Amino acid sequence: MESATFFYFLAASILLTLAPGPDILYLITKSLASGAKSGIILAAGLVSGIIFHTFLVMAGVAAIIQNSPSAMAALKIFGAAYLLFLAFKSFQAAKRGEKISMQKSDDENSFKAIYKRGVLMNVLNPKVLLFFLAFLPQFVNLSSESSSLQIILLGVTFAIQAFIIFSLIAVGAGKVRKILLQKKNLGRILNFVESAVLAIIAVTLLLF
Repeated sequence: MESATFFYFLAASILLTLAPGPDILYLITKSLASGAKSGIILAAGLVSGIIFHTFLVMAGVAAIIQNSPSAMAALKIFGAAYLLFLAFKSFQAAKRGEKISMQKSDDENSFKAIYKRGVLMNVLNPKVLLFFLAFLPQFVNLSSESSSLQIILLGVTFAIQAFIIFSLIAVGAGKVRKILLQKKNLGRILNFVESAVLAIIAVTLLLF
């Protein structure tokens, strides 16, 4: 792969990552609600999903799924159902009036759950799969014997730059959170917002 092609890909990846979308929207919401560390862990889960989709593209599985309406529909349904489940949990937390505090949580199980959430949000989203199926091959010489390695390289590169950008966004949202914590009933409000964001992403996944 030529260096110029790689840098074109990197520039395009950064611009696409910064574009407003469900990942960034939910990342900001989660970082505001639970802090920068939770946001960074969520980011790690999201980019792990990117690596998963990259291997599907490399192995040709992505093309098979794209050409199978039933497989696409199943992914959409499972993905939307999972997001609606998360939205319901956040809504329940809001109704219970759960509070958030400045104290950092080191609950390993909680962080594992956040990471898993990020992974599943991407893995169960067929739109992410279709995006990488269309995006990655544009920068790869498909007639080359190393085309598979090139796809992996590009997918990993996309994941790394996305993790860096997402982490910076999480840290920024975490700083804003410290200011917002002075407001009363913030915990309930952010839980309601998180629930609404997840529900909107789920509906968008089903309809578009």
